[in-house]
Amino acid sequence: MSSSNNDPSYQGSLLSPVIVTDFSGRERSMSTASSAWSGPTDLNHSPTSPVSPDMAWNPPDPARLMVQNASHRLSQSIDGDTLRPRADSFASSADTVVRSRANSEVDPTHTSKDVYDDVSLSDALRPDPRNEADFQVEDNRFAFSPGQLNKMQNPKSLAAFHALGGLQGLERGLRTDLKAGLSIDEGCLEGNVEFQDVAPSAQHTATEKSPSKPVTSAPAPVSSGHGSPFEDRIRVFSQNKLPARKSTGFLKLFWAAYNDKIIILLTIAAVVSLSLGIYETVSEGTGVQWVEGVAICVAILIVTIVTAANDWQKERQFAKLNKRAVQVTRSGKPDMVSIYDIMVGDILHLEAGDSIPADGILVSGYGVKCDESSATGESDQMKKTPGHEVWQQIVDGKATKKLDPFLISGSKVLEGLGTYVVTSVGPYSTYGRILLSLQTPNDPTPLQVKLGKLADWIGYLGTAAAGILFFVLLFRFVADLPNHPERNGAVKGKEFVDILIVAVTVIVVAIPEGLPLAVTLALAFATTRMVKENNLVRVLRACETMGNATVICSDKTGTLTQNKMTVVAGTWGSNQNFSQRTEDEDVEGSMTTSAISQKLSAPIKDLIIKSIALNSTAFEREKDGSIDFVGSKTEVAMLQLARDYMGMDLVSERGSAEITQLIPFDSDRKCMGVVYRVPGAGYRLLVKGASELMVGVCTAEIVNIDISKERPDVEQLSDEQKKNLLEIIDNYAHKSLRTIGIVYKDFASWPPIEAKHSEDPSANFEDFFHDMTWVGVVGIQDPLRPEVPSAIRKCHSAGVQVKMVTGDNVATATAIATSCGIKTEDGLVMEGPKFRQLTNEEMDEVVPRLQVLARSSPEDKRILVERLKALGETVAVTGDGTNDGPALRTADVGFSMGIAGTEVAKEASSIILLDDNFKSIITAIAWGRAVNDAVAKFLQFQVTVNITAVILTFVSSVYSSENTSVLTAVQLLWVNLIMDTFAALALATDAPTEKILDRKPVSKHASLFTMTMWKMILGQAVYQLAITFMLYFAGEKLLNAHLSSEPEMRAKQLSTVVFNTFVWMQIFNEFNNRRLDNKFNIFEGMFRNYWFLGINAIMIGGQVMIVFVGGQAFNVTRLNGTLWGVCLICSIACLPWAIVLRLIPDYYFGLVFNAVVGGMAVVLRPLSKGCKVIGRGIRSFFRPVKRFTRRIFNKRKSEDELELKPKSTDPEEAPERLQLNTQKPSPERLATPTPVVIPPITITTSP
Repeated sequence: MSSSNNDPSYQGSLLSPVIVTDFSGRERSMSTASSAWSGPTDLNHSPTSPVSPDMAWNPPDPARLMVQNASHRLSQSIDGDTLRPRADSFASSADTVVRSRANSEVDPTHTSKDVYDDVSLSDALRPDPRNEADFQVEDNRFAFSPGQLNKMQNPKSLAAFHALGGLQGLERGLRTDLKAGLSIDEGCLEGNVEFQDVAPSAQHTATEKSPSKPVTSAPAPVSSGHGSPFEDRIRVFSQNKLPARKSTGFLKLFWAAYNDKIIILLTIAAVVSLSLGIYETVSEGTGVQWVEGVAICVAILIVTIVTAANDWQKERQFAKLNKRAVQVTRSGKPDMVSIYDIMVGDILHLEAGDSIPADGILVSGYGVKCDESSATGESDQMKKTPGHEVWQQIVDGKATKKLDPFLISGSKVLEGLGTYVVTSVGPYSTYGRILLSLQTPNDPTPLQVKLGKLADWIGYLGTAAAGILFFVLLFRFVADLPNHPERNGAVKGKEFVDILIVAVTVIVVAIPEGLPLAVTLALAFATTRMVKENNLVRVLRACETMGNATVICSDKTGTLTQNKMTVVAGTWGSNQNFSQRTEDEDVEGSMTTSAISQKLSAPIKDLIIKSIALNSTAFEREKDGSIDFVGSKTEVAMLQLARDYMGMDLVSERGSAEITQLIPFDSDRKCMGVVYRVPGAGYRLLVKGASELMVGVCTAEIVNIDISKERPDVEQLSDEQKKNLLEIIDNYAHKSLRTIGIVYKDFASWPPIEAKHSEDPSANFEDFFHDMTWVGVVGIQDPLRPEVPSAIRKCHSAGVQVKMVTGDNVATATAIATSCGIKTEDGLVMEGPKFRQLTNEEMDEVVPRLQVLARSSPEDKRILVERLKALGETVAVTGDGTNDGPALRTADVGFSMGIAGTEVAKEASSIILLDDNFKSIITAIAWGRAVNDAVAKFLQFQVTVNITAVILTFVSSVYSSENTSVLTAVQLLWVNLIMDTFAALALATDAPTEKILDRKPVSKHASLFTMTMWKMILGQAVYQLAITFMLYFAGEKLLNAHLSSEPEMRAKQLSTVVFNTFVWMQIFNEFNNRRLDNKFNIFEGMFRNYWFLGINAIMIGGQVMIVFVGGQAFNVTRLNGTLWGVCLICSIACLPWAIVLRLIPDYYFGLVFNAVVGGMAVVLRPLSKGCKVIGRGIRSFFRPVKRFTRRIFNKRKSEDELELKPKSTDPEEAPERLQLNTQKPSPERLATPTPVVIPPITITTSP
């Protein structure tokens, strides 16, 4: 066997004995040169598959495969109630294949239809408006341009397929081989292939001149011996990737992070501070004045590096998620390549479950059916016809619009096996064009907008305060000059610079340099932790937005359910019930699935196993080291029942059974069957299908299934027993279970005498499908994920509505929604077709009560999202299909499925659910709220520090006779920069608690500051100012006994007490800010946050070291124990003070606050206008710098690179186009000349 397997000639003759003559005159097998199987574990073990080892190495008698009305193949399954049955037998189908591939000649006078899909042949390849560039290729080594190939797929066009010469024309025009694929040695190609060499008109001309000769073969894809792999092919047809998905370099991300308004203001402060610090260092020789400017520069680097690193990591995580490999044939051998390395002309292998990575034409296949709903919105399963059969019907004048050899990228293979030739990749494919249409810039997030406005106001106020202070001190300095005639120019200059330093210090204190760091760290920490909890955040705005979501529109399959059909209940005979569901345990006589399987007698168990194993089109496949089933989900569920609970060996069962006749699934009779020979006992017919119909054809049932029985007992089935069976089936149906009945019948000979026909050796199914024996019924369901009901309850407690949007029927959707808690008594259920016919006003009335939207399309989902947003809701949506892209983009937050989702859906989404689980959405809500809370906590802390520090610096500078502040610039740097940076780290790393979901979401229009926050900010600021002013102005009297007797040391001790007390008040206030509500427990969850504990330990240790060893650098001196006690007692008192503040009702505080703010607004409005003028001046000053940097990073790409060029800003217009080059080709190189009428076609063999 192994030697045979290694012999290509053996495999070729095995798969297809048909030998045909191609256009070059050589004989070859039409089978694939190399099997797609990589080993025995990949073999198809379906008894109905002609490519299975059972059928291939043991060819049966042809009569064995003869069936009535249809061939039993992968495309006929128990799920096929929505599918159309095939009307040809296996034998007649084979005859058709032989005839279509045979060498034949067509009468030159025969005229094929020249119009398909309302498009004439002469117009089939005409460029569409705005797409002309796709038809223009310089130095094209191939017969076709990307635009011409794309005309076959967008939309599907048999006329274009005909105009391009069918499969044979594509083979020659793309310089590939439909059997061997592309050559692995291909580089730059020699010679050209002209369009007229492969077009039908050229074939007709050649045949007319010499009918007995085949058309001359096109040049082989000979490499010139130089160039990179597939160089010409990539140059002309592009690669299966988009330019926009190239990851951005770290330096560019760094520069983008630097271009922030707050960062630019910080840069100004850093330059001024560093310049003045260097001046002071040079003039005084202390060597520490430059510290402030350097520290600000360090803060800028921290902010930008963290932001850039977060973006860089996010891009690479998404790139890794999209990587996958596909199987191709190159140089006649199978190979696995990345989807990014697929080329036009490649021969790709398909099997059930694959996602199609590029557009193409089916070359060969068996029962290939595709789900194109994710790519085209077409809900029906699309049966694919090989290209050579389509061509033959075109030639015979029998072509219809239903012929479909086209494979669309982004769609999925539901059933069948096959190969196809790739015709469009990357930006020219259907998948790529949808991706390009989704590449729109993201708007600023609500939090970014609010923080930007806050930064503006803080900058205005800080600038105003600094300006006022500067002019007050300058006025006093000038006024005091006559009183000190002894001062020389250097002394006066030094005093002026000191005044300027104080003013700049106020600006440095006022600018919230920790704010962008806090936001960045909160988002970075959240996104990193969310990945571990199965949420990959692609768009950072989704983090904060999800925290305020008010509505979730969720899919059912895979999100609320397990996307794995399972037998959850059933009945053997008429009364032996079993169930895996806890709610069925109280049913009389109900047992677990495991218990009843152990109770079954050997004959009954063998009967059930064969009814499932032989009567199925699903098959085994090894994947990732484990054996699983591939095929219809319903059949897979039944196979798993037989394997897991009855010990079935699928390969053994099918290999040992002698199949006599197959009855494929028929959507009319809603059942399928198989006849096999029972050794020494005749023949047995096994049928499974719609349970109600199975009951109707039964006259007997099996009884006494106990293990002690050697043979199954059969009794007559009375009308009363039939009624009981129908009640059982109805009970399962009300629980949203899909029921499948199993029946059988024994025969002494086959075919039965009453069903035998002289002209047909097979038996007519309807002639013997009666008087069956009932075996049992199983209830199959895609079960709910066990964690979903509790997650739905959490959503409700969090004030988030959940709406289920599904394509299922109303009954199933309602049952699932009720069981998981979405559907309530007053909730509304509606079907998609009815919903979309409502007016906007009617929708606005219905939407608030709508809980289930059944039989809905992705367009219905998009409309629902739009109406919800119009009503002011913050909407999250889940989606997995390509055509879910618009809804995912329309929503405030789009969730795509990491497992079942298409790449287009992932690209359109904000967050990818790596486990496709609804519970992960709840996790995203919790983390979103944690991010918003982290920013609010830091704002509360930051603004308190800034208010206290600015007022203390302003007052002490004005009060001081030397025009200096009680807090020096370096001390303020420690307070304002280092403390803020550490606080951002500490407050941004609190993980969400369970209680974070107990409150309602915050409105998107809500202010950054709540009344509770203002109460804590102003209350703590008042307390801190009271303490520091008391120590500054009265400290010498209050602490006289504990201060030094030397005046200079006494003043230094007092200023150190003020500084130390001020810093410790910020440390203790940070604990207060861990809570944003009025509850007292500020230590909740603190010991689980190691970041918070570690950072506070660093801050405490740093402050102690500064006081003990800071000395000259910080202008401090050591304190004795009493003074340390005073500092700590005054500081820790802010904790009980916070309790007092929390006891004040927010309502009464709000009344006072609003009255005061209203009065201040009248006074400060003119000042605000002045600050805005100053701000505009600053922006005008930096506008040339921004233009310059923008020009650097927005250079045009070189001509040999792909360039994305928007053709229209109208969203209704076509998406952005991709041009290969900017040079205009010569007219003779245009791949599509002026349309001409193609004459009748004569060919010598079909492609």
